[in-house]
Amino acid sequence: MKIGLFTDTYFPQVSGVATSIKTLKDALEEQGHEVYIFTTTDPKVSKDEKEERIFRFSSLPYFGFKDRRLTFRGLIRAVEIAKEVDLDIVHTQTEFSLGLIGKYVARRLKIPAIHTYHTMYEDYTHYVAKGILLRPSAVSHLVKAYLKSMNGVIAPSERVKESLLSYGVDDIPIPVIPTGVAVKELGDGKEDLHAKYGIAKDAPVVLSLGRLAFEKNIAMTISAFSEILETVPNARLVIAGDGPAKKSLQEQVEDLELQDSITFVGMVDHDQVADYYRLATVFVSSSDSETQGLTFIEALASDRPFVAIHSPYLDQLVKDPAIGQLVDDYDEFRDAVESYLKRPFSKEDEEIRKQAVKNVDATTFGKRVFDFYETIIHNYEQDETEDDSDQLNDDEIGYIKRLLRNPFRRN
Repeated sequence: MKIGLFTDTYFPQVSGVATSIKTLKDALEEQGHEVYIFTTTDPKVSKDEKEERIFRFSSLPYFGFKDRRLTFRGLIRAVEIAKEVDLDIVHTQTEFSLGLIGKYVARRLKIPAIHTYHTMYEDYTHYVAKGILLRPSAVSHLVKAYLKSMNGVIAPSERVKESLLSYGVDDIPIPVIPTGVAVKELGDGKEDLHAKYGIAKDAPVVLSLGRLAFEKNIAMTISAFSEILETVPNARLVIAGDGPAKKSLQEQVEDLELQDSITFVGMVDHDQVADYYRLATVFVSSSDSETQGLTFIEALASDRPFVAIHSPYLDQLVKDPAIGQLVDDYDEFRDAVESYLKRPFSKEDEEIRKQAVKNVDATTFGKRVFDFYETIIHNYEQDETEDDSDQLNDDEIGYIKRLLRNPFRRN
């Protein structure tokens, strides 16, 4: 099968979505399929660099997320490429520029299009002109409008599916397919991070890894850790990642005078992730806005337990303390983290974590998504009354053209 993945976010950008798409691409290719990535240009990728089956379209940084980009041209080129490679299905990964291009490509080629809904935008609207241009109440209308005429949408968790249903998306299939993790790609730890950051070999380590955004609530992790130090004085907290909350978090650490116990290591490349998980005694997240839990699976694949806030996705995953503990409030979070810092590793715990990972590995992920592709293609019926000259109505065409001409216009 020939599959087109349309995404505004892809490597070398570092994010859970980029990792999810790369994992899916590799898993599908291992099954013998051809996967083509339609994505944005990136300052880290030379225009002369040839990337097999990756097509990049001119883009600009998005003003709400400086490390994310939006394409502003390429509609016709995308159609021509899709025709040339003879795509069987379009799978969009964004509701914005390349997501809209993907929809247009599918309509022009008369092939089905599905979507993966990665982001709960209610948690991020404050980034978009401080909520002036995009309010939480508008999210349901925008998402429902984007999914109109789609043939299906993948929800990475039950929480996402419930949100889509609440938006009124109830006329297309919505399978829940958790994002897989490429366990083999994590590899063996290569770098001695204990030496790099001056951490004693016997010191218990708490790891927070991900975007340093305010909605991730990392401030709570720092506060809880400051109390944990009273009973585990040699513990260290390693905060990996970058983002808009970094300065605020660093100021919090300085106010608590914990610079010797808390280390900010900056953005971590994907091929280094394994080193950081294996440095840790426990991985933690105090965010209540997670929808996929990719980092939790990576932690398990690296044989590390985690502590996190309850969510529908994690509630299905955590069946044993060897896997992790889910909490509801600050006190529970602090106590759970402290318990893992004092809990010795065991072969029994290791085996339980291995079994949990098998259910959500990259191979299983790829097979589930491909099964959905086959179902969609089998059930796809092209509306013969459609106008072959355009394939899109005037409102859709106008919206796409305005967005590609200037993604930041209000109307």
